Amino acid sequence: MRRHDGVVVRRAERPTMTIASPTGGAGGGCQADLLRRKRSLMSLLQRSWARAALTIALGVALAPGPQALAVPAPYRATVLSIGDGDTLRVSSGDRAITIRLACIDAPEMAQAPWGRQARDSLMQRLPRGREVTIEPRTTDRYGRTVAEVISDLNINLVMVEDGQAFAYRRYLSGCDAKDYLDAEFRASRHRYGVWQVEGGITRPWEFRRGRTAIVIPDGTTPGGRRYSCREIGSHARAQELLRQGHTYLDGNGDGEACESLR
Repeated sequence: MRRHDGVVVRRAERPTMTIASPTGGAGGGCQADLLRRKRSLMSLLQRSWARAALTIALGVALAPGPQALAVPAPYRATVLSIGDGDTLRVSSGDRAITIRLACIDAPEMAQAPWGRQARDSLMQRLPRGREVTIEPRTTDRYGRTVAEVISDLNINLVMVEDGQAFAYRRYLSGCDAKDYLDAEFRASRHRYGVWQVEGGITRPWEFRRGRTAIVIPDGTTPGGRRYSCREIGSHARAQELLRQGHTYLDGNGDGEACESLR
């Protein structure tokens, strides 16, 4: 303070800023507020990341697989020919299509007499010119359309019910597995077709695995010597070889070998 004309004048005191310790006071309040904001921001980011991850996961789970997209809708067709107990040729529009019956496996033609019986049974069910509905499931490695074939009935299922084919357990996912397994059980119980042998004949898939070791009547094996149509020389002989397992002689899959020899 100082005197001025006998009057005592006090100087105004400068304000001071108090900085409190981290445990309390004004400075502690600021730091606590910053900490709360940081935690809130981290929580928001975590929720955003979780939502994004959930969206991606749902998108992957719900997206149809490539095979599902590739399967065409059912279509009408006309039977052209029967190859064996689970293969036929049909025409649809201007196309000829080879069909492999889905979810079943019929005896091979070399599994005499069962293969021929299965083929004859399918021919009776689907004579040439019969109109059918093709319900595709997939395409196999040979380029054949794997499908259920519907006439008055589901032909695939009927072949199993009649004991002319087995339920193909390895490939049942595209069909109603229970229907096929139940049909097979009924056929085995009544000893129809392939079940006339106790426990059923050798399964076709097992037969194919051991096929190179199977000796056929002319002393060759289906996996050994290969014949040419010119070498065979006879249409009847070509059909005999086809029945014995030389399926390569049936180039177009219509069930007839060496058509040029007719």
